[in-house]
Amino acid sequence: MSKHVVDAIYQDGAFRLVGAYPLNLEEGRRVQLVIDDAKPNGAKKDVLVLAAQVYAGLSKEEVLDIERIATDRSRFFSHGR
Repeated sequence: MSKHVVDAIYQDGAFRLVGAYPLNLEEGRRVQLVIDDAKPNGAKKDVLVLAAQVYAGLSKEEVLDIERIATDRSRFFSHGR
């Protein structure tokens, strides 16, 4: 069994693939669909909106402090020390 993620449009009671996908399926093969109706572009936009608000309300010094801590790799591979 293999899993494939494809984009499709539900139209006139059937799913129509958006784009060409090499699915390697025999004609007439029965498959199971898992429907995720989240809007892909909307999800990306929401993440960008949230990311833009990360430093909201912080002073310049606080932002610089966070950036310093985030980019400090001296303890990145500390192996529990």
